[in-house]
Amino acid sequence: MPTLLVIDDEPAIRHAFQRAFRDGDHVVRTATTAAEGLAEFARDRPDVVVLDVHLPDATGLDTFRRVRAIDARVPVVLVTGHGTTDLAIEAMKEGAYEYLLKPLELADLRQLIGRAAQSSRLMRTPALMPEVEPAPVPGDVLLGRCAAMQEVYKAVGRVAGQNVTVLVLGESGTGKELVARAIYQHSRRADKPFLAINCAAIPEQLLESELFGHEKGAFTSAERKRIGKFEQSHGGTIFLDEVGEMTPLTQAKILRLIQEQRFERIGGSETVQTDVRLIAATNADLEQMTEDGRFRRDLYFRLNVFTIKLPPLRERGDDVGLLVDHYLKRFGHELGKPVAEVEPAAAAALRAYPWPGNVRELQSVLKQSVLRMSGSALLADFLPEHIRNPAAAPAPAALGEGGAFDWDQFVGGRIGAGSENLYAEALERMEREVLVRVLKHTDGNQLQAARVLGITRGSLRNKIRALGISIARSVWSDDEQGDG
Repeated sequence: MPTLLVIDDEPAIRHAFQRAFRDGDHVVRTATTAAEGLAEFARDRPDVVVLDVHLPDATGLDTFRRVRAIDARVPVVLVTGHGTTDLAIEAMKEGAYEYLLKPLELADLRQLIGRAAQSSRLMRTPALMPEVEPAPVPGDVLLGRCAAMQEVYKAVGRVAGQNVTVLVLGESGTGKELVARAIYQHSRRADKPFLAINCAAIPEQLLESELFGHEKGAFTSAERKRIGKFEQSHGGTIFLDEVGEMTPLTQAKILRLIQEQRFERIGGSETVQTDVRLIAATNADLEQMTEDGRFRRDLYFRLNVFTIKLPPLRERGDDVGLLVDHYLKRFGHELGKPVAEVEPAAAAALRAYPWPGNVRELQSVLKQSVLRMSGSALLADFLPEHIRNPAAAPAPAALGEGGAFDWDQFVGGRIGAGSENLYAEALERMEREVLVRVLKHTDGNQLQAARVLGITRGSLRNKIRALGISIARSVWSDDEQGDG
Protein backbone atom coordinates (compact mmCIF):
# COMPACT_ATOMS: atom_id res chain seq x y z
CA MET A 1 0.00 0.00 0.00
CA PRO A 2 1.57 3.34 -1.06
CA THR A 3 2.63 5.70 1.72
CA LEU A 4 1.96 9.42 1.41
CA LEU A 5 3.82 11.97 3.58
CA VAL A 6 2.10 15.37 3.86
CA ILE A 7 4.31 18.19 5.21
CA ASP A 8 2.11 21.24 5.82
CA ASP A 9 1.49 23.48 8.82
CA GLU A 10 -2.18 24.11 7.94
CA PRO A 11 -4.54 21.68 9.75
CA ALA A 12 -7.13 22.11 6.98
CA ILE A 13 -4.69 20.85 4.34
CA ARG A 14 -3.66 17.84 6.40
CA HIS A 15 -7.34 17.08 7.03
CA ALA A 16 -8.09 17.37 3.30
CA PHE A 17 -5.53 14.65 2.54
CA GLN A 18 -6.81 12.42 5.34
CA ARG A 19 -10.33 12.80 3.91
CA ALA A 20 -9.27 12.26 0.30
CA PHE A 21 -7.60 8.94 1.15
CA ARG A 22 -9.86 7.70 3.93
CA ASP A 23 -10.85 4.60 1.93
CA GLY A 24 -7.57 2.99 2.98
CA ASP A 25 -5.83 2.59 -0.37
CA HIS A 26 -2.98 4.84 0.83
CA VAL A 27 -1.24 5.22 4.18
CA VAL A 28 -1.19 8.95 5.02
CA ARG A 29 1.43 10.35 7.41
CA THR A 30 1.65 14.03 8.30
CA ALA A 31 4.19 16.54 9.61
CA THR A 32 3.75 20.20 10.52
CA THR A 33 7.33 21.46 10.16
CA ALA A 34 10.24 20.95 7.78
CA ALA A 35 12.36 19.35 10.51
CA GLU A 36 9.61 16.91 11.46
CA GLY A 37 8.92 16.06 7.83
CA LEU A 38 12.58 15.48 6.95
CA ALA A 39 13.02 13.22 9.97
CA GLU A 40 9.94 11.21 8.96
CA PHE A 41 11.17 11.02 5.36
CA ALA A 42 14.61 9.76 6.37
CA ARG A 43 13.19 7.26 8.88
CA ASP A 44 10.47 5.64 6.77
CA ARG A 45 10.91 6.48 3.09
CA PRO A 46 7.41 7.25 1.69
CA ASP A 47 6.26 6.66 -1.88
CA VAL A 48 5.11 10.26 -2.42
CA VAL A 49 5.72 13.54 -0.56
CA VAL A 50 3.31 16.48 -0.54
CA LEU A 51 5.17 19.61 0.57
CA ASP A 52 4.06 23.15 1.36
CA VAL A 53 6.72 25.53 0.06
CA HIS A 54 6.27 27.87 3.05
CA LEU A 55 6.75 26.24 6.47
CA PRO A 56 7.36 27.85 9.87
CA ASP A 57 10.97 26.66 10.10
CA ALA A 58 12.00 26.73 6.41
CA THR A 59 11.85 29.11 3.48
CA GLY A 60 11.53 28.77 -0.26
CA LEU A 61 12.94 25.60 -1.80
CA ASP A 62 15.21 24.57 1.08
CA THR A 63 13.03 21.66 2.28
CA PHE A 64 12.44 20.44 -1.25
CA ARG A 65 16.16 20.38 -2.00
CA ARG A 66 16.91 18.54 1.25
CA VAL A 67 14.28 15.90 0.39
CA ARG A 68 15.83 15.48 -3.06
CA ALA A 69 19.29 15.15 -1.52
CA ILE A 70 18.09 12.17 0.55
CA ASP A 71 16.36 10.41 -2.36
CA ALA A 72 15.75 12.11 -5.72
CA ARG A 73 13.53 9.26 -6.91
CA VAL A 74 10.63 10.01 -4.55
CA PRO A 75 8.04 12.21 -6.34
CA VAL A 76 7.45 15.52 -4.53
CA VAL A 77 4.16 17.35 -5.07
CA LEU A 78 4.21 20.99 -3.98
CA VAL A 79 1.24 22.75 -2.41
CA THR A 80 1.27 26.51 -2.88
CA GLY A 81 -0.84 29.48 -1.90
CA HIS A 82 -1.39 32.63 -3.90
CA GLY A 83 1.78 34.44 -4.82
CA THR A 84 4.06 31.39 -4.46
CA THR A 85 3.70 29.99 -7.99
CA ASP A 86 7.15 31.18 -9.08
CA LEU A 87 8.74 29.14 -6.29
CA ALA A 88 6.77 26.10 -7.40
CA ILE A 89 7.91 26.55 -11.00
CA GLU A 90 11.52 26.80 -9.89
CA ALA A 91 11.10 23.55 -7.96
CA MET A 92 9.51 21.91 -11.01
CA LYS A 93 12.57 22.85 -13.02
CA GLU A 94 14.69 21.11 -10.37
CA GLY A 95 12.63 17.94 -10.56
CA ALA A 96 9.43 18.33 -8.53
CA TYR A 97 6.64 16.09 -9.78
CA GLU A 98 3.80 18.65 -9.81
CA TYR A 99 2.32 21.52 -7.85
CA LEU A 100 -1.21 22.17 -6.58
CA LEU A 101 -2.84 25.49 -5.84
CA LYS A 102 -4.91 25.99 -2.70
CA PRO A 103 -7.78 25.35 -2.18
CA LEU A 104 -7.38 21.70 -3.18
CA GLU A 105 -9.84 19.77 -5.34
CA LEU A 106 -10.16 16.25 -3.90
CA ALA A 107 -10.84 14.52 -7.24
CA ASP A 108 -7.76 16.08 -8.88
CA LEU A 109 -5.79 15.34 -5.73
CA ARG A 110 -6.50 11.60 -5.78
CA GLN A 111 -5.71 11.34 -9.47
CA LEU A 112 -2.42 13.18 -9.16
CA ILE A 113 -1.24 11.25 -6.10
CA GLY A 114 -2.18 7.99 -7.82
CA ARG A 115 0.03 8.86 -10.81
CA ALA A 116 2.88 9.94 -8.53
CA ALA A 117 2.66 6.69 -6.53
CA GLN A 118 2.77 4.67 -9.76
CA SER A 119 5.82 6.64 -10.91
CA SER A 120 7.48 5.97 -7.54
CA ARG A 121 6.78 2.25 -7.85
CA LEU A 122 8.33 2.11 -11.31
CA MET A 123 11.53 3.72 -10.03
CA ARG A 124 11.91 1.78 -6.80
CA THR A 125 10.49 -1.69 -7.45
CA PRO A 126 13.25 -3.88 -8.92
CA ALA A 127 12.78 -5.28 -12.41
CA LEU A 128 14.72 -8.49 -11.79
CA MET A 129 16.47 -10.66 -14.35
CA PRO A 130 17.18 -13.92 -12.49
CA GLU A 131 19.28 -16.64 -14.05
CA VAL A 132 17.39 -19.33 -12.18
CA GLU A 133 13.79 -19.67 -11.07
CA PRO A 134 13.26 -17.28 -8.14
CA ALA A 135 11.16 -17.56 -5.04
CA PRO A 136 8.17 -15.20 -4.94
CA VAL A 137 9.44 -11.65 -4.48
CA PRO A 138 7.73 -8.26 -4.33
CA GLY A 139 9.56 -7.03 -7.42
CA ASP A 140 8.57 -7.57 -11.05
CA VAL A 141 10.50 -10.27 -12.85
CA LEU A 142 11.76 -10.69 -16.39
CA LEU A 143 11.64 -14.45 -16.41
CA GLY A 144 12.50 -16.94 -19.12
CA ARG A 145 15.09 -19.48 -20.22
CA CYS A 146 14.39 -19.61 -23.95
CA ALA A 147 17.11 -18.42 -26.32
CA ALA A 148 15.20 -15.25 -27.28
CA MET A 149 14.84 -14.14 -23.63
CA GLN A 150 18.50 -14.88 -22.96
CA GLU A 151 19.33 -12.48 -25.77
CA VAL A 152 17.09 -9.86 -24.14
CA TYR A 153 19.00 -10.17 -20.83
CA LYS A 154 22.32 -9.87 -22.62
CA ALA A 155 21.11 -6.82 -24.54
CA VAL A 156 19.98 -5.09 -21.32
CA GLY A 157 23.36 -5.81 -19.78
CA ARG A 158 25.22 -4.43 -22.79
CA VAL A 159 23.28 -1.19 -23.09
CA ALA A 160 22.27 -0.29 -19.52
CA GLY A 161 25.54 1.42 -18.65
CA GLN A 162 25.75 3.31 -21.95
CA ASN A 163 24.12 6.72 -22.36
CA VAL A 164 22.38 5.87 -25.64
CA THR A 165 18.77 5.81 -26.82
CA VAL A 166 17.11 2.39 -26.74
CA LEU A 167 14.13 1.17 -28.77
CA VAL A 168 12.16 -1.75 -27.28
CA LEU A 169 9.92 -3.64 -29.72
CA GLY A 170 7.29 -6.23 -28.98
CA GLU A 171 3.60 -7.03 -28.91
CA SER A 172 1.34 -5.65 -26.20
CA GLY A 173 1.80 -7.47 -22.90
CA THR A 174 5.29 -8.82 -23.59
CA GLY A 175 6.96 -6.70 -20.88
CA LYS A 176 8.42 -3.68 -22.69
CA GLU A 177 8.08 -1.44 -19.63
CA LEU A 178 9.87 -4.06 -17.49
CA VAL A 179 12.79 -4.00 -19.93
CA ALA A 180 12.88 -0.19 -19.78
CA ARG A 181 12.93 -0.27 -15.98
CA ALA A 182 15.69 -2.89 -15.95
CA ILE A 183 17.80 -0.67 -18.23
CA TYR A 184 17.16 2.32 -15.95
CA GLN A 185 17.87 0.44 -12.73
CA HIS A 186 21.17 -0.92 -14.05
CA SER A 187 22.25 2.43 -15.49
CA ARG A 188 24.38 5.25 -14.09
CA ARG A 189 21.16 7.27 -13.77
CA ALA A 190 19.49 4.85 -11.35
CA ASP A 191 19.52 7.42 -8.52
CA LYS A 192 17.72 9.98 -10.69
CA PRO A 193 14.05 10.13 -11.79
CA PHE A 194 12.41 7.65 -14.15
CA LEU A 195 9.16 8.79 -15.78
CA ALA A 196 6.99 6.61 -18.02
CA ILE A 197 4.55 8.16 -20.52
CA ASN A 198 2.16 6.19 -22.72
CA CYS A 199 1.82 8.28 -25.87
CA ALA A 200 -1.34 6.41 -26.91
CA ALA A 201 -3.11 7.12 -23.60
CA ILE A 202 -2.79 10.93 -23.76
CA PRO A 203 -4.89 12.95 -26.23
CA GLU A 204 -2.87 14.35 -29.11
CA GLN A 205 -3.47 17.96 -28.12
CA LEU A 206 -2.17 17.32 -24.58
CA LEU A 207 0.83 15.07 -25.26
CA GLU A 208 3.14 17.86 -26.41
CA SER A 209 2.29 19.92 -23.32
CA GLU A 210 2.82 16.87 -21.08
CA LEU A 211 6.28 16.27 -22.53
CA PHE A 212 7.58 19.80 -23.09
CA GLY A 213 5.39 22.02 -20.91
CA HIS A 214 3.73 25.29 -21.86
CA GLU A 215 3.68 28.97 -20.99
CA LYS A 216 0.70 30.66 -19.42
CA GLY A 217 -1.73 31.69 -22.15
CA ALA A 218 -0.17 29.43 -24.80
CA PHE A 219 -3.66 28.09 -25.57
CA THR A 220 -7.20 28.54 -24.25
CA SER A 221 -6.94 26.33 -21.17
CA ALA A 222 -3.31 27.23 -20.31
CA GLU A 223 -4.14 29.16 -17.14
CA ARG A 224 -0.67 28.76 -15.67
CA LYS A 225 2.83 27.86 -16.72
CA ARG A 226 3.52 24.12 -16.86
CA ILE A 227 6.87 22.35 -16.65
CA GLY A 228 6.96 19.27 -18.86
CA LYS A 229 8.31 15.80 -18.17
CA PHE A 230 11.57 16.34 -20.06
CA GLU A 231 12.38 19.31 -17.86
CA GLN A 232 11.27 17.56 -14.66
CA SER A 233 13.42 14.50 -15.26
CA HIS A 234 16.68 16.38 -15.93
CA GLY A 235 19.53 13.96 -15.26
CA GLY A 236 17.20 10.97 -15.32
CA THR A 237 15.41 8.70 -17.80
CA ILE A 238 12.14 8.97 -19.72
CA PHE A 239 10.31 5.95 -21.11
CA LEU A 240 8.01 6.76 -24.03
CA ASP A 241 5.65 3.87 -24.74
CA GLU A 242 3.78 3.64 -28.07
CA VAL A 243 5.94 6.26 -29.79
CA GLY A 244 4.21 5.47 -33.08
CA GLU A 245 1.22 7.44 -31.82
CA MET A 246 3.03 10.79 -31.74
CA THR A 247 1.94 13.57 -34.09
CA PRO A 248 4.41 14.90 -36.71
CA LEU A 249 4.97 18.05 -34.62
CA THR A 250 5.79 16.06 -31.49
CA GLN A 251 8.03 13.77 -33.53
CA ALA A 252 9.97 16.82 -34.74
CA LYS A 253 10.43 18.08 -31.18
CA ILE A 254 11.55 14.65 -29.96
CA LEU A 255 14.07 14.49 -32.80
CA ARG A 256 15.57 17.83 -31.79
CA LEU A 257 15.67 16.81 -28.15
CA ILE A 258 17.59 13.63 -28.97
CA GLN A 259 20.00 15.54 -31.19
CA GLU A 260 20.58 18.64 -29.07
CA GLN A 261 18.99 17.98 -25.65
CA ARG A 262 17.11 21.26 -26.15
CA PHE A 263 13.47 22.29 -26.66
CA GLU A 264 10.98 25.13 -26.16
CA ARG A 265 7.80 25.01 -24.14
CA ILE A 266 4.57 25.53 -26.09
CA GLY A 267 3.99 29.25 -26.52
CA GLY A 268 7.48 30.16 -25.32
CA SER A 269 10.68 31.37 -26.92
CA GLU A 270 13.06 30.34 -24.13
CA THR A 271 15.27 27.39 -25.07
CA VAL A 272 15.37 24.82 -22.28
CA GLN A 273 18.52 22.72 -21.96
CA THR A 274 18.10 19.28 -20.42
CA ASP A 275 19.96 16.00 -19.94
CA VAL A 276 17.61 13.06 -20.32
CA ARG A 277 18.12 9.51 -21.50
CA LEU A 278 15.31 8.29 -23.75
CA ILE A 279 13.98 4.74 -23.89
CA ALA A 280 11.19 4.26 -26.45
CA ALA A 281 8.87 1.35 -27.11
CA THR A 282 6.16 0.36 -29.56
CA ASN A 283 4.16 -2.61 -30.78
CA ALA A 284 3.85 -0.99 -34.21
CA ASP A 285 6.04 -1.61 -37.25
CA LEU A 286 7.96 1.69 -37.28
CA GLU A 287 9.90 0.71 -40.36
CA GLN A 288 6.69 0.23 -42.31
CA MET A 289 5.31 3.46 -40.86
CA THR A 290 8.32 5.34 -42.21
CA GLU A 291 7.71 3.80 -45.64
CA ASP A 292 4.08 4.95 -45.46
CA GLY A 293 5.12 8.46 -44.41
CA ARG A 294 3.44 8.17 -41.00
CA PHE A 295 6.65 8.32 -38.97
CA ARG A 296 9.72 10.48 -39.54
CA ARG A 297 12.55 8.48 -41.04
CA ASP A 298 15.22 10.61 -39.33
CA LEU A 299 13.53 10.08 -35.93
CA TYR A 300 13.31 6.34 -36.57
CA PHE A 301 17.06 6.22 -37.18
CA ARG A 302 17.69 8.23 -33.99
CA LEU A 303 15.52 5.91 -31.92
CA ASN A 304 16.91 2.77 -33.52
CA VAL A 305 20.44 3.20 -32.14
CA PHE A 306 20.09 0.05 -30.02
CA THR A 307 17.05 -2.20 -30.41
CA ILE A 308 15.76 -4.88 -28.06
CA LYS A 309 13.02 -7.14 -29.46
CA LEU A 310 10.82 -9.03 -27.04
CA PRO A 311 9.39 -12.35 -28.28
CA PRO A 312 5.65 -13.08 -27.97
CA LEU A 313 4.76 -15.66 -25.34
CA ARG A 314 3.55 -18.15 -27.96
CA GLU A 315 7.13 -18.37 -29.30
CA ARG A 316 8.79 -18.95 -25.92
CA GLY A 317 8.19 -22.70 -25.59
CA ASP A 318 8.77 -24.07 -22.09
CA ASP A 319 8.88 -20.54 -20.64
CA VAL A 320 5.09 -20.76 -20.31
CA GLY A 321 5.43 -23.44 -17.63
CA LEU A 322 8.15 -21.44 -15.88
CA LEU A 323 5.97 -18.33 -15.83
CA VAL A 324 2.92 -20.29 -14.67
CA ASP A 325 4.84 -21.71 -11.70
CA HIS A 326 6.25 -18.30 -10.77
CA TYR A 327 2.98 -16.37 -10.93
CA LEU A 328 0.98 -19.09 -9.18
CA LYS A 329 3.41 -18.90 -6.26
CA ARG A 330 3.27 -15.11 -6.27
CA PHE A 331 -0.53 -14.81 -6.50
CA GLY A 332 -1.04 -17.67 -4.07
CA HIS A 333 1.12 -15.82 -1.56
CA GLU A 334 -0.63 -12.51 -2.20
CA LEU A 335 -4.14 -13.96 -1.98
CA GLY A 336 -3.49 -16.36 0.90
CA LYS A 337 -4.25 -19.43 -1.25
CA PRO A 338 -0.98 -21.34 -1.72
CA VAL A 339 -0.83 -23.58 -4.79
CA ALA A 340 0.88 -26.90 -4.09
CA GLU A 341 0.56 -28.36 -7.59
CA VAL A 342 -0.92 -27.85 -11.05
CA GLU A 343 -3.09 -30.65 -12.41
CA PRO A 344 -1.61 -32.08 -15.65
CA ALA A 345 -4.77 -31.21 -17.61
CA ALA A 346 -4.57 -27.60 -16.39
CA ALA A 347 -0.86 -27.40 -17.23
CA ALA A 348 -1.53 -28.79 -20.73
CA ALA A 349 -4.32 -26.26 -21.35
CA LEU A 350 -2.11 -23.37 -20.27
CA ARG A 351 0.71 -24.54 -22.55
CA ALA A 352 -1.60 -25.05 -25.55
CA TYR A 353 -3.29 -21.64 -25.40
CA PRO A 354 -1.76 -19.10 -27.86
CA TRP A 355 -1.79 -16.14 -25.40
CA PRO A 356 -2.59 -13.25 -27.76
CA GLY A 357 -2.30 -10.89 -24.76
CA ASN A 358 1.10 -12.39 -23.85
CA VAL A 359 2.41 -12.30 -20.27
CA ARG A 360 -0.13 -9.70 -19.17
CA GLU A 361 -2.99 -12.00 -20.20
CA LEU A 362 -1.30 -14.96 -18.50
CA GLN A 363 -1.10 -13.01 -15.23
CA SER A 364 -4.79 -12.08 -15.43
CA VAL A 365 -5.88 -15.66 -16.13
CA LEU A 366 -3.78 -17.10 -13.29
CA LYS A 367 -5.02 -14.56 -10.76
CA GLN A 368 -8.63 -15.33 -11.72
CA SER A 369 -7.93 -19.05 -11.43
CA VAL A 370 -6.33 -18.77 -7.99
CA LEU A 371 -9.32 -16.77 -6.75
CA ARG A 372 -11.69 -19.50 -7.98
CA MET A 373 -9.52 -22.29 -6.59
CA SER A 374 -10.60 -24.53 -3.71
CA GLY A 375 -7.99 -26.78 -2.11
CA SER A 376 -4.29 -26.52 -2.85
CA ALA A 377 -4.21 -27.81 -6.43
CA LEU A 378 -4.99 -25.82 -9.57
CA LEU A 379 -7.44 -27.97 -11.52
CA ALA A 380 -8.49 -27.41 -15.13
CA ASP A 381 -12.00 -26.62 -13.89
CA PHE A 382 -10.67 -23.45 -12.23
CA LEU A 383 -9.36 -22.07 -15.54
CA PRO A 384 -11.57 -19.78 -17.66
CA GLU A 385 -13.57 -21.62 -20.31
CA HIS A 386 -11.72 -20.02 -23.23
CA ILE A 387 -8.43 -21.40 -21.85
CA ARG A 388 -9.74 -24.91 -21.24
CA ASN A 389 -11.41 -25.22 -24.62
CA PRO A 390 -10.76 -22.22 -26.90
CA ALA A 391 -12.16 -23.86 -30.02
CA ALA A 392 -15.49 -24.66 -28.35
CA ALA A 393 -15.97 -21.28 -26.70
CA PRO A 394 -19.28 -19.81 -27.94
CA ALA A 395 -18.85 -16.90 -30.32
CA PRO A 396 -20.49 -13.65 -29.26
CA ALA A 397 -23.32 -12.18 -31.31
CA ALA A 398 -22.02 -10.76 -34.59
CA LEU A 399 -21.85 -7.01 -34.85
CA GLY A 400 -23.84 -4.97 -37.34
CA GLU A 401 -25.47 -7.67 -39.44
CA GLY A 402 -26.48 -10.01 -36.61
CA GLY A 403 -28.37 -7.44 -34.50
CA ALA A 404 -27.34 -5.48 -31.46
CA PHE A 405 -24.78 -6.95 -29.12
CA ASP A 406 -26.47 -8.48 -26.06
CA TRP A 407 -24.85 -6.72 -23.11
CA ASP A 408 -27.09 -8.45 -20.57
CA GLN A 409 -25.93 -11.83 -21.84
CA PHE A 410 -22.29 -10.74 -21.95
CA VAL A 411 -22.18 -9.27 -18.43
CA GLY A 412 -24.23 -12.10 -16.95
CA GLY A 413 -22.04 -14.68 -18.64
CA ARG A 414 -18.81 -13.13 -17.43
CA ILE A 415 -20.14 -12.84 -13.86
CA GLY A 416 -21.21 -16.47 -14.03
CA ALA A 417 -17.74 -17.43 -15.23
CA GLY A 418 -16.21 -15.82 -12.14
CA SER A 419 -14.54 -12.94 -13.98
CA GLU A 420 -12.31 -10.70 -11.86
CA ASN A 421 -11.62 -8.31 -14.73
CA LEU A 422 -15.10 -7.49 -16.02
CA TYR A 423 -14.59 -3.73 -16.35
CA ALA A 424 -11.62 -4.14 -18.72
CA GLU A 425 -13.38 -6.94 -20.62
CA ALA A 426 -16.46 -4.76 -21.12
CA LEU A 427 -14.38 -1.80 -22.32
CA GLU A 428 -12.59 -4.01 -24.83
CA ARG A 429 -15.94 -5.42 -26.05
CA MET A 430 -17.39 -1.91 -26.41
CA GLU A 431 -14.30 -0.70 -28.29
CA ARG A 432 -14.45 -3.65 -30.68
CA GLU A 433 -18.16 -3.11 -31.38
CA VAL A 434 -17.73 0.62 -32.07
CA LEU A 435 -14.72 0.10 -34.36
CA VAL A 436 -16.36 -2.68 -36.37
CA ARG A 437 -19.55 -0.67 -36.84
CA VAL A 438 -17.70 2.47 -37.95
CA LEU A 439 -15.42 0.51 -40.32
CA LYS A 440 -18.45 -1.15 -41.87
CA HIS A 441 -20.02 2.28 -42.29
CA THR A 442 -16.90 3.51 -44.15
CA ASP A 443 -16.54 0.27 -46.16
CA GLY A 444 -13.20 -0.36 -44.49
CA ASN A 445 -11.76 3.08 -45.27
CA GLN A 446 -9.48 3.62 -42.26
CA LEU A 447 -8.86 7.32 -42.91
CA GLN A 448 -12.60 8.07 -42.89
CA ALA A 449 -13.12 5.80 -39.88
CA ALA A 450 -10.39 7.55 -37.91
CA ARG A 451 -12.03 10.90 -38.70
CA VAL A 452 -15.44 9.65 -37.46
CA LEU A 453 -13.88 8.18 -34.31
CA GLY A 454 -11.81 11.30 -33.60
CA ILE A 455 -8.50 9.42 -33.35
CA THR A 456 -5.37 9.24 -35.48
CA ARG A 457 -5.08 6.74 -38.31
CA GLY A 458 -2.06 5.23 -36.52
CA SER A 459 -4.07 4.75 -33.35
CA LEU A 460 -6.86 3.10 -35.35
CA ARG A 461 -4.37 0.75 -37.02
CA ASN A 462 -3.01 -0.32 -33.63
CA LYS A 463 -6.51 -0.92 -32.28
CA ILE A 464 -7.48 -2.95 -35.36
CA ARG A 465 -4.40 -5.14 -34.85
CA ALA A 466 -4.86 -5.48 -31.09
CA LEU A 467 -8.58 -6.32 -31.31
CA GLY A 468 -8.19 -8.83 -34.13
CA ILE A 469 -10.35 -6.93 -36.63
CA SER A 470 -9.94 -7.99 -40.26
CA ILE A 471 -10.69 -5.82 -43.29
CA ALA A 472 -11.19 -7.28 -46.76
CA ARG A 473 -14.39 -7.05 -48.79
CA SER A 474 -16.14 -6.99 -45.44
CA VAL A 475 -15.18 -6.12 -41.90
CA TRP A 476 -15.21 -8.56 -39.01
CA SER A 477 -13.41 -9.32 -35.77
CA ASP A 478 -11.76 -12.57 -34.73
CA ASP A 479 -14.47 -13.02 -32.11
CA GLU A 480 -17.08 -13.27 -34.86
CA GLN A 481 -15.39 -16.20 -36.57
CA GLY A 482 -16.28 -18.92 -34.07
CA ASP A 483 -13.86 -21.79 -34.29
CA GLY A 484 -12.84 -20.97 -37.88
